[in-house]
Amino acid sequence: MAAAPVWSVDPRTGKQREQVAVEATAQEVDAAVRAADQARGALTDRAVRAAFLRTAAERLEAAKDQLVEAADAETALGPVRLTGELARTCYQLRAFADIVDEGAFLDVVINHPDDTATPPIPDLRRYKVPLGVVAVYSASNFPFAFSVAGGDTASALAAGCPVVVKAHPDHPALSELVAKVLRTAAKAHGVPAGVVGLVHGFEAGIALIEHPLVSAAGFTGSVRGGRALFDAAAARPVPIPFHGELGSLNPVLITEAAAAERAEAIGAGLAGSMTLGVGQFCVKPGLVLAPAGASGDRLVKSLTDAVSDTDPGVLLDHRMRDNFLAGVAERAELPEVDSPVTPGAGGEHTVSAGFLTVPAGKLAQEGTYDLLLEECFGPVTVVARYEDEAEAKAVLSRLPGNLTATVHLSTEEAAGQGRGPELLAELTPLAGRVLVNGWPTGVAVAPAQHHGGPYPATTSTSTSVGGTAIERWLRPVVYQGAPEALLPPELRDDNPLGLPRRFNGRLER
Repeated sequence: MAAAPVWSVDPRTGKQREQVAVEATAQEVDAAVRAADQARGALTDRAVRAAFLRTAAERLEAAKDQLVEAADAETALGPVRLTGELARTCYQLRAFADIVDEGAFLDVVINHPDDTATPPIPDLRRYKVPLGVVAVYSASNFPFAFSVAGGDTASALAAGCPVVVKAHPDHPALSELVAKVLRTAAKAHGVPAGVVGLVHGFEAGIALIEHPLVSAAGFTGSVRGGRALFDAAAARPVPIPFHGELGSLNPVLITEAAAAERAEAIGAGLAGSMTLGVGQFCVKPGLVLAPAGASGDRLVKSLTDAVSDTDPGVLLDHRMRDNFLAGVAERAELPEVDSPVTPGAGGEHTVSAGFLTVPAGKLAQEGTYDLLLEECFGPVTVVARYEDEAEAKAVLSRLPGNLTATVHLSTEEAAGQGRGPELLAELTPLAGRVLVNGWPTGVAVAPAQHHGGPYPATTSTSTSVGGTAIERWLRPVVYQGAPEALLPPELRDDNPLGLPRRFNGRLER
């Protein structure tokens, strides 16, 4: 049977634009993985890796107009948003190049023998080495930053791991263009083009995770798809690490004092966050706990005004649009759920933003209202009105793991008075990033960033954004009693590479 064609589709009309490729066969997946594996040696030199990453950023920038045009045609995210996302992606590539140059990610630790210790310490030298070929599963909602040249690819290449990317079906033409840019950047530094492989198709994604030469995987997508791949990674004859970002509700708790102090500003800020990118951000606030009294009414009024002024938008594809319409309709039909601004169809190909309200007590117990505690992808949020602190706490206790959790405090609470510290402690177990008086949409690419959280937000404790994302693709190795002449240069006493390290208990920079 011939492989199915891969089409570029215009989400604004739902019509096919052009045939981009065909779905990869098992043999083609095998060839891509083997080509990546054969390119491993070319990434051994850290200077080559850093130069490759910087050249990739330069060439992506040089192709900006073509790439943004292709991305907009396939995602409808708009040139302004996409130009910014491409800039973020190039910044991320350069940031990882800097990390490679610095070398601290190798975590070099050297202990000379010590016969006086109990028990005696032999000569031990520890550092981290790349795992091998990494399978990368692209996301739909970030066609640059979480796709072919995104954080998983950039951090894996920085670690010295070739990648094979499973392209997302929502932007196949863009994926081909970006992969071509990365390969030309690789060739400029003597790195084989196979260092970045690209395959299309659902079956190809399964064959990729099962390939014996794939040593780890990174995924951003749905709970259903991510869990299936996670289970497949664990069920292999040799299980591999699977770093998946699956889904997140991103709860927001607004204290009564905060609402009394600035209800209108909070309502407007919430509207901007939940509708940003047509609600297609993985950190969109999907559940908001707001007080039931007069200050909460003011907040809902402000939210109503702001969301009502939001123009309809196009989702990434029509399947997502159908799921959004079905999801909000099912939620709105629940007893005692109101729709101050009804989310739904904005036109034949668009959706309109909205939000639902429900008494928080309905969410405190398992049963009919559990659906409101599940992520609904698109421009909608649920505002649960709580009567007292105990009711809000009961809802929080039922939430699964999240990427983010946010609390809005009054000026006095933020200064450490009242329940401010207690609320921060209550939210910390729920998420990998806890915000105070802000909004979770927007994930800065910074050394201290953590984009991850307890399951089902992610399947590991690692981050997919920020410098420490490189740690996912490395494993520690210790050499014991190895003669100096046999050691890699990273572990020699004279430190010929000038690496930061811990040498006999002392940190050297």
